[in-house]
Amino acid sequence: MSRFSRLEFENVSPDRLEVVSEPVQQDEAYFLREAARSFENGEFEEALRAYARVLEHNPKNPLPWTGQVRMLIELGEFREAKLWADKALEMFPREPELLAAKAVALARMGDFKTAMAFSDASFSERGDSSYLWVARADVLLAQKQTRAEYCLERAITLDPANWLVHWLISRVNSHYGRFVQALVSVQRAIALDASRISLWLQAAICQQELGLQIAAAESANHALRLSPMNPAAHGMLASLEVTPPLFHWWRRFRNFIRL
Repeated sequence: MSRFSRLEFENVSPDRLEVVSEPVQQDEAYFLREAARSFENGEFEEALRAYARVLEHNPKNPLPWTGQVRMLIELGEFREAKLWADKALEMFPREPELLAAKAVALARMGDFKTAMAFSDASFSERGDSSYLWVARADVLLAQKQTRAEYCLERAITLDPANWLVHWLISRVNSHYGRFVQALVSVQRAIALDASRISLWLQAAICQQELGLQIAAAESANHALRLSPMNPAAHGMLASLEVTPPLFHWWRRFRNFIRL
């Protein structure tokens, strides 16, 4: 059974989304908050489930439909993302971020001409947003177009102090193997909000890809300090195989050059 066939109104226990000490009203707003929290933590499967719970409460809200398309893209399930976008666009044919998300799914599937058409359509609707420009850059990078740089700069200009924008840009760059640019973007995000475990894990991924094993271990360790039981951080450290003496030497050297 495909993920697409299980998306709509999926019956997932709320206990898997959040453990709370006192009863809360688990309504549309609650699951929207849970979806946003999971997404920002880089927990895309959990966000996908939370958006499905939102639809149980209000299937006429375009936000969870768009959110599910975006989570499927993050999970690398581009065909499923396109199918879900098609279903959503039957109800919300002029929703800009939904159109942009479908453009990304199409571009990553190699349908560049149709992807550009949907990206154009997203801008012809209601206004401007950072995500529309990040999505446009994604479509252009899929085609190895240098104009993507302008789109990324435009996304930042619209919301320069938002760590989420820089993180999204880093993830797009990573997808296309642009790990130097991805590292720069995530470092900017960390400068804006160093409390986000998703940023430190993204930094570790970029550093590992660039051969910066010790720096990657340091980023993964920082993620563990924020969330000691985080499996992704533990997995990253295990994959790096940085010996403790070498890691401690690097930390002493880093502290020395900061003096």
